[in-house]
Amino acid sequence: MSDFASRLITAARTLGPLCVGIDPHAGRVPALFGGDTPDGLARWGEAIIAQVVGRAGIIKPQVGLFERLGPDGMRALQIVCEAARNAGLIVIADAKRGDIGSTAEGYARAYLGKAAPFPCDAVTVNPYMGIDTLEPFLSAAESNGKGVVVLTRTSNPGSADFQMQDMGGAPLYARVVEALQPAIQRLEGADGWSSLMLVAGATGPDEARKLRQLAPKCLFLVPGYGAQGSGAQDALAGFVRRGNHLEGGVVNTSRSVNFPDGAASAGNLAEWQSAIAQAIDAAQADLTALSGVAERSGTLAGN
Repeated sequence: MSDFASRLITAARTLGPLCVGIDPHAGRVPALFGGDTPDGLARWGEAIIAQVVGRAGIIKPQVGLFERLGPDGMRALQIVCEAARNAGLIVIADAKRGDIGSTAEGYARAYLGKAAPFPCDAVTVNPYMGIDTLEPFLSAAESNGKGVVVLTRTSNPGSADFQMQDMGGAPLYARVVEALQPAIQRLEGADGWSSLMLVAGATGPDEARKLRQLAPKCLFLVPGYGAQGSGAQDALAGFVRRGNHLEGGVVNTSRSVNFPDGAASAGNLAEWQSAIAQAIDAAQADLTALSGVAERSGTLAGN
């Protein structure tokens, strides 16, 4: 079993750094798949995955947008996660969990356990209740070859409310990374990258460069590219040169590849598939024009 960081960096080197979000916003799943119903979300998610294969190596389902439909919505999430892993894709569950003790243990088992009901390769977590809240996730990642993605400098406008506040000469997000150093080292993988990822929003390129200095071995999950307004240059600000390419994580986009122009008006499955494929190809091409890829014809590591 390979470590998460090695699997993720192999996927990015092979196909490019794009991570395709799967965000079924209310009212936006086409009637072609069943609309805003649990079955519709499952079928739509599986159809997105079919278009991702061969174009990108990583997906990121947004858990809250499945959870809003209750138990059947979570079953749809389960179907999407299983379909993605069966297709050889890396799955980052965007759940932003963060709690103490046995509660955190329950979340860790749900997403990173050996028999996790929502099988994924990594899960996003919120560290702001303290480092002890991360321990169950770190332990599960260590035991099962999984990853932990820690919110650090996020892409939303309100991120500055707390994350940028001065804490004795350094912003809070930097103090978080300082406290994470033992965990980063603990999850260091075969390729030299740690399976503890950091969220580094594309809307804060200067902070991403600072994070790279603070955590040279951490892969970054970069939201904020595309529909949130940031371009490829800002999204890749925290990446580093490795030979003929930049690497250092993955860049997520959701709305621009989930709901591109032409998808909503598609009259049949083939038209919808074409619109999605073109959107994914365009985003990946935009990112790889700056980052490059190390091995276009490589084979992705097994999950």
